Amino acid sequence: MAQCIVVGNDRPYIAALVTVDRESVDHWLTAQGRSPLSPSELVRDPDLEMEVRRAVVAANTAVSQSESIRTFRILAHPFSEERGLLTPSLKLKRKAIEKAYAAEVDALYH
Repeated sequence: MAQCIVVGNDRPYIAALVTVDRESVDHWLTAQGRSPLSPSELVRDPDLEMEVRRAVVAANTAVSQSESIRTFRILAHPFSEERGLLTPSLKLKRKAIEKAYAAEVDALYH
């Protein structure tokens, strides 16, 4: 994972939006004998989803069950300052991210 933002205010459980480091993913795919994926393929790749799920499960061991991430969505592109999703000091702009990815957040709960 490159970036992760947890969502869940006024929702029944905690979920997350996750971005991945393309260079690392491409290296991982090459090591598996696979070709790099397009952004649309990346967000739906079952092997990549399993790897992210392993990271989420590991992270969940550090928090209580009520604070754990129940589900997540892999995003095609990282959060960036140019897209208005990061501050100049690279902090996540929660409201901007939640607005830009409102459909993805809603899908996490349906």
